[in-house]
Amino acid sequence: MVDTTRRALLAGGAGSLALASLPAAAQMAMGPNDKFDLLVRNAQVVDPSQNLQGRRDIGIRNGQVVQLAESIPAERGNRVLDVGGKLVTPGLIDLHCHTYPYGSAIGIPPDELLAHQCTTTTVSAGDGGANNIAGFRRFIVPSVRTRQFAFVHIAVHGLAGFPVPELFNIDFAQPEVAARAVAENADLVLGVKVRMSENVIARHGMEPLRRAIRACELSGVPAKVMVHIGGVQDVALMSQILDAMRPGDVLTHCFSGAPNNAGQFTNIVQEGKLLPAALAAKRRGVVFDVGHGGGSFDYTVAEAAIAQGCPPDTISSDVHVFSANTPGLPYLPWVMSKFLNMGFSLPEVVRMATENPARVIARIPKHGTLQVGAPADLSILELVEGPVSFVDTRNNTRQGRVHLKPAGTVIAGVASGRPYQSPFSVR
Repeated sequence: MVDTTRRALLAGGAGSLALASLPAAAQMAMGPNDKFDLLVRNAQVVDPSQNLQGRRDIGIRNGQVVQLAESIPAERGNRVLDVGGKLVTPGLIDLHCHTYPYGSAIGIPPDELLAHQCTTTTVSAGDGGANNIAGFRRFIVPSVRTRQFAFVHIAVHGLAGFPVPELFNIDFAQPEVAARAVAENADLVLGVKVRMSENVIARHGMEPLRRAIRACELSGVPAKVMVHIGGVQDVALMSQILDAMRPGDVLTHCFSGAPNNAGQFTNIVQEGKLLPAALAAKRRGVVFDVGHGGGSFDYTVAEAAIAQGCPPDTISSDVHVFSANTPGLPYLPWVMSKFLNMGFSLPEVVRMATENPARVIARIPKHGTLQVGAPADLSILELVEGPVSFVDTRNNTRQGRVHLKPAGTVIAGVASGRPYQSPFSVR
């Protein structure tokens, strides 16, 4: 049995990593009497990118990590945040959520999720299409602390019409205008989102995905497709979807057990066996993303897929105004906790919510790490021991022995909450 107690999870040691020291440029910029803008003390740091797991203090200046050490005197910080031995990770990155309020029918203001998720970066997964992504860029992104990225929906209106299915009318899927939206916003748009469930696309088969791939190709910039599955028309279509996906594309809801319109289960596991096309896609470099949500995570699918060679690459919440109120509680630390109790180690789970989604985003150097020079994005979590019960989105329950509880965030060197920074800044 995998030992998931707090002691075992935190006793992994610091590896062979030497203490990070200031690079020469930073040493020149920071004199011996200069202070850190923020000094985070007594942190139990887990940073898989550095094979680092141990007690550290973190010195932050000008929005960047500039020093990690076993001990930094409190007087070195203009502001000191003592986390009292809590877990500190690189800022959690939610690769699939819905954070375009007002422009999407299901979006939540991203900063409202801080207390529940500790997410320092979120990706709006298709909330906006070509016709309304400008509102996301102009009005949402500049007004929040949370770092924001997005996939543009292949449907021109995105999810503004939810719960009306956006692609029953295939004419809403416009590759040329989606490509322009990707190209014009390439700094924050990662590619194109398409939902392939039968209850979204009716009997249009592969055509929505073909148009999404075409939009990425027409954009002229590196662009990925995020493909939503769960209850596709039939098993043959599921394999065709997997075969069409390119290295770097994202298969979200990868462990969905949702049925199609006829009540058939047409996802990547069939009668307990992983589809060969799923394993081939995994080996080809397709990113398998959890995207838990309110209807898209089935323990029985996940357990079979993982045992047969398809573990997740990224853990995401698919949190939105409806899923956030479901019994599965798809908040990122809670979803991470489910995998922590499925046999994955703490560093593995942290990697799937930090370093791995940062690689998919690929916009910020050292994003998803606490390396010197990285953005000073930190998530503060409590590792709570004790019996805990989890439920998936199909009422399957599992028991666990430990879970992650949100305790705080630092984004670009600014801690959320009291005492407030003066002057107050967006980040």
